[in-house]
Amino acid sequence: MNRGRQIGISVSAAVLSGLLVYGVYLLQLRQIRLTETAEVVVPRQFVPAGTALEREMLTTLRLPSGAVTAEMITEMSEAAGLEASAPLGGGEPLLRWKLDKFRLLPRRGEATFQVPRDYVKSVSSGIRAGDRAIVYLSADGLASRRLFDEPVIVAAVKTAANQEIDNPKSSNLLSMAEGDKERMYASRRDANGSIDAVNLNLTEAQWLALDNACKDGAAKLVIAYDAASFGGEGETGS
Repeated sequence: MNRGRQIGISVSAAVLSGLLVYGVYLLQLRQIRLTETAEVVVPRQFVPAGTALEREMLTTLRLPSGAVTAEMITEMSEAAGLEASAPLGGGEPLLRWKLDKFRLLPRRGEATFQVPRDYVKSVSSGIRAGDRAIVYLSADGLASRRLFDEPVIVAAVKTAANQEIDNPKSSNLLSMAEGDKERMYASRRDANGSIDAVNLNLTEAQWLALDNACKDGAAKLVIAYDAASFGGEGETGS
């Protein structure tokens, strides 16, 4: 009887000892996981909304793995070239919802200007918000010329009813985000109205040059679709 009791006590002690060892192992494993880190991309300093991110503006920061979420950007190549759609704090992990691929907001030093209708001679029918546009100046008796050296970003394209021109069943911007060029082309073809107003993101110097060239009515603008908006492919019509 005493022998059986001793065996029972020994077995119980062994089980308790095993549970204690296992508990210590779980605590150590949890501690290891808490000390594991992962790199996330952060701005070196404060970034205002509308700023296009460049590699030199970014760095990486190590955070505990448990604090890294799917919304945080972990690759520098993914962040470079995107635009801040909200202010970004220095050292703050970049969140995807705060970044935009299609630069509808004016960049630093720019503002969004609606081009007066009487300034415009023609607009490419396929132009949409988020596109790049080339602006030309056309005047009677003078050689036509390119007004700005570089293309400018189209912030909005609207109908006479002040509605954004797009295909309501298949958004052009959504197709751009998904890289679906066929659907992008279809959305431009099946858009919901004719262009009445174009908003462009311009610097102050660009707007003053445009206004001074057109305000007396002697010259008008030709706003052309830049094929680079379509990844190097596209059509321009007027």
